[in-house]
Amino acid sequence: MNAVKITARRRNEWAGEEVDRVLRSLPAPLRARTGELEIVLQPAPTRAQLRDGVDPDLMGLFEGEPFADEDQRLFPARLFLFLENIWDEAEGDAETFRREVRTTLLHELGHYLGLEESDLALRDLE
Repeated sequence: MNAVKITARRRNEWAGEEVDRVLRSLPAPLRARTGELEIVLQPAPTRAQLRDGVDPDLMGLFEGEPFADEDQRLFPARLFLFLENIWDEAEGDAETFRREVRTTLLHELGHYLGLEESDLALRDLE
């Protein structure tokens, strides 16, 4: 049996579909706020992010001030999903990949809302 190779382009499509699905499912006030949030799909942390101390195996990252502190914001908030790392975590399984994209996105949205790691763990968003 030949293994099917899933391309990075296809994983980007799946991730984009899952991001859209999650954002559409949010309550209207929160969904409106996410319009101000840049969501970046990239394979892995950049060299600059690694120099800044980001773990090379990280699956997602929130960068900026939570929306509650937006009056102090100097730069737009951004949320990164590192798709190669998520794919590795999913061990090449498409459904697991989609679930991990969803969980990672919700985790990082939690940071955007001001939640700490312990708050996210209580919500099974680790």
